[in-house]
Amino acid sequence: PGQMLSGIMTNRVPDPPTEFSLGVRGDGVYSAILTPKGKLVTDLRAFRLEGDEEAFLLEIPQAGAEGTLAHFKKYLPPRLATVTDVSAELRGVAVVGPDAPARIAKLALHESSLEEELMEMGENEVLTVPGKGGHPLDGLRVIRTGELSVPAYDLLAPEDRIGAMVQELEEAGLPWLSGEGWRVLRIEAGRAVYGEELDSDTIVMEAGLEARAIDHGKGCYTGQEVVVRIRDRGRVNRHLRGLLFGDVAPPESGTELYIEGRERAGGVVRSAVGSPRFGQAAGLGYVRRELEPPGRARLGSPDGPEVEVRELTHHGWVLREDDPGG
Repeated sequence: PGQMLSGIMTNRVPDPPTEFSLGVRGDGVYSAILTPKGKLVTDLRAFRLEGDEEAFLLEIPQAGAEGTLAHFKKYLPPRLATVTDVSAELRGVAVVGPDAPARIAKLALHESSLEEELMEMGENEVLTVPGKGGHPLDGLRVIRTGELSVPAYDLLAPEDRIGAMVQELEEAGLPWLSGEGWRVLRIEAGRAVYGEELDSDTIVMEAGLEARAIDHGKGCYTGQEVVVRIRDRGRVNRHLRGLLFGDVAPPESGTELYIEGRERAGGVVRSAVGSPRFGQAAGLGYVRRELEPPGRARLGSPDGPEVEVRELTHHGWVLREDDPGG
């Protein structure tokens, strides 16, 4: 199964986990799955399941699930690898904010001494505390995510275990973060998600996912030929950028962007929110390569409101000194 998965994923498969005081720790891997033409089927996070070196847990966005299962049926030989949907067996909750490590250590792991270890976790690193049943899916997984502009950890476990932890967190006074609040923090982090900024027409390099999602030293995988050709001899026509709209209402997804020297639209807004971090409407969208950031575009028409176009890296927005946090 590991070899089969490697032939589909753009990144390497995760290494086997190692032991820590309460269980095992390992590295999750952010990756993409591509069509033979190099278009995204989905992005995902992959983790090893403890106790079975040939078993993997794949976290796939809901918008990409149907296409991914169809892709697996086409490219994974059932006699060599099987796929099981375990989404009904697991539930996830995220703990967000500067005090997240302390809250998780005390209320979820019941071991306050682990706070520092949680703080030092790298993105997608996972700590797994086994469950009493002995099955890999019975355990509690604590996964560091870099998807938000504040520290955040995903907790993944069976329904009853997550339910008990949620109750403890609520009793400790932690408020719920709304879906729109999550979206604001995600956009402020400059992170794209499948179903909003990413879709089946996206090329990895357009979305700036190459540094995070591609291992150029691994073996062959579906879509690799296109990726290597772009890397070595080509270029993409558009790039995902950060967009600052000023003191206006956040524009709707699909609103066109215009750049100097082009009569037709030179970009499109994919997401926008009112951003406390930037003190204005901010969003993510695609802009043609002719406009090198930092630069300016126009919203909705060639004479529309001015939009500031910023570069994004795999670490997030490229900030200026006068930006909050810059």
